Order: sequence, then C-alpha cells, then structure tokens
Amino acid sequence: MRTPICDQLGIARPIFGFTPSQHVAAAISRAGGMGVLGCVRFNDAAELDAVLDWMDENTDGKPYGVDIVMPAKIPEEGTATDLSKYIPDGHRRFVDDTLHKLGVPPLPADGEPGGEGVLGWLHSVARAHVDVSLKHPIRLIANALGSPPKDVIDEAHSHGVPVAALAGKAKHARSHVDNGVDIVVAQGTEAGGHTGEIATMVLVPEIVDEVGSDAHVLAAGGIGSGRQIAAALALGAGGVWMGSYWLTSAEYDLGVGDAMQRALVAAGSDQTVRSRVYSGKPARLLKTKWTQAWAEEGAPPALPMPLQNLLVSEAHQRIAAANDPDVVAMPVGQIVGRMNAVRPVAELIDELVSEYDETLKRLDQTR
Repeated sequence: MRTPICDQLGIARPIFGFTPSQHVAAAISRAGGMGVLGCVRFNDAAELDAVLDWMDENTDGKPYGVDIVMPAKIPEEGTATDLSKYIPDGHRRFVDDTLHKLGVPPLPADGEPGGEGVLGWLHSVARAHVDVSLKHPIRLIANALGSPPKDVIDEAHSHGVPVAALAGKAKHARSHVDNGVDIVVAQGTEAGGHTGEIATMVLVPEIVDEVGSDAHVLAAGGIGSGRQIAAALALGAGGVWMGSYWLTSAEYDLGVGDAMQRALVAAGSDQTVRSRVYSGKPARLLKTKWTQAWAEEGAPPALPMPLQNLLVSEAHQRIAAANDPDVVAMPVGQIVGRMNAVRPVAELIDELVSEYDETLKRLDQTR
C-alpha cells in the first residue's frame, strides 16, 4: 500500500487520519500513516502550541499534520460576546427547553463554564492556529472548509508545507487547485462532519479527472476497511482520508466520558443525519434525541457559522458531561456501522493493511 504521496510526505502508507485527539493522531503517525490533528477545539493558541510540543515528542519523528477551520466571513471577527448579539433569544430558549426535556443537567458548579464556546470556528483564530502550527515540524495543513486565503497558502508553501482542502464537487476541487492547493480531499456525502451531497463512489473519479496531475487526490467518506481503501485507489485516488473511524480507537480520550464511544459502537450505518445544527453548515452527525429535537416541527432553523456553534457550545459541554449515549452530539459518518468495538490504532491500521492485501490477491485471481 504505497503511492507517490507517500514518498512526498515521508509516510509508509497513504492513510491520513483526521482526529481532534493528539493521542490518536500520534498513534496514526507512529503506525505509518499521517495523523492530522484537528485544531478547532483550541481557543487558546498557547494551548495548541503545547499540544504540538507533545506531538513533536510522541510521534517518533514520523510526519503529522494539522486541520484548521477557516470559514468565510459571516461575521467572523470579534469576541463571542460581540457575536452573541446576533443570536436570537428564541434560539436560546429552544436550546434551554430542549436540554430540560432531554434531562441534561447544568454543568457542575466546579466544572468548566460554557464561556465563549469554540472560537476555532472564527477566521482570526484559525489564522492563529496556522501561525502556531508553522513553528512546528508539521508536514501538512488541511482546511476543512475549502481553500484557505492565498496568503495562508503562500505562507505554508514558504515553510515547505503542502496544503490540503476538502471538496464535495469537482468544480470546487478545480478552484482549490487554481488557488494553489496541493492535495484535494474528495469527501463524499457518507463522511462525518461537514460534507456535501455527492456519494464517494461518484465524486472521487470526477475529482480525479478534473484535477489530473495538478494535485494529489485523497478519497474520504465511508472508508473503514481495506477493501474500501483498495476501491478508493482503483477510482484513481492516491490515498484515503479517514476521520470517523478513529472515534472508537482506544487512544481517544478528550475527557468526555465513554458515552460517545458506547453510542458509536451500538449505532448502525443508517443512524446518521446530515444537518446544520452542529455548526451552521451541513454536517453528518450521529442521530440522537438531540438531533431529532432540531428536526421537529416548531424547532428554529440553524444559524449561520459561527453563530450556531456559539449557540450550542455550552449545550454540547453539558451533553458531554451528562455522559448519556442517547443524547450524544457527535459528527460521524455512515461508516459508524463498522465501528463495533474499541480497539487500539495500531490494530486498526494493521487490519486495514491486511484486508487491502487480501483484496488485491483476490482481484489478481480474477484476471
């Protein structure tokens, strides 16, 4: 399992693992893939800097990358207090009433306050993430919301760091490449988090044909086995981008209890929903009582990014503290139906590689 992107980035396998957990990201890199740390949870650039120091020390010198969220202007600047004036009172009442109906208690008196929410959705904070990250030996910057601004791409390139951007349509992929993006992540609608409407099987060859040799293409969405990696490479991708699959890894620990992993292990591939309630942009989430409440008659429409995230940020903290699998608020893809046990990252990757090899042998026998 080796493609040209492996040689360019110094990795053994073209498996890119996106995760908000530094422990999971480091384990993916140590196992021969490229761990890509999601930065959106870091409000404080100093905190991200400390975590990247930890990554430097715990990846055994193997390459790793970072993923930022750099949205278009919505509004995007100012503090959460400044932005809160754009959140209607009716939306606030709906959130409070829904949490009460679902039996989600307030945060403990000695717990972390709801505060400003996750400011990593803001453009200015995402730029701070880039500045901090480029002080470390990262090998990739990915943007979850398309092409970063040209000056960000140029700054990354000046440090010898390639830039990746997610795309849900071929025309978006072409735009990314024209803007200077080096790697296009062709993300099908099956994927968790922010995703479009076109299925991976259709999207990957469309994007491969569109960009040609101008950029590497990674396949994303619905990939959780060696067979699916083989299919992605057969469609013309140079590797795979996997996010949801690592949520049930043994190394995943962000201090949120085990309700999330219990919910994911029990879920089938039909138990996700594509909704704007998580961030304001369409994102595939685990279907729970929380997402269902937003789909009921009388529920308010989601606000645009970053206002929706600011609205629900404390609610998500309360849901996490409640540790109730029926009310989990978690992005995840349809591959959740294969995530049936909590296992170490190294074991997961070994299984992917083994099944990939078996798939190639089986295909060779059909020639």
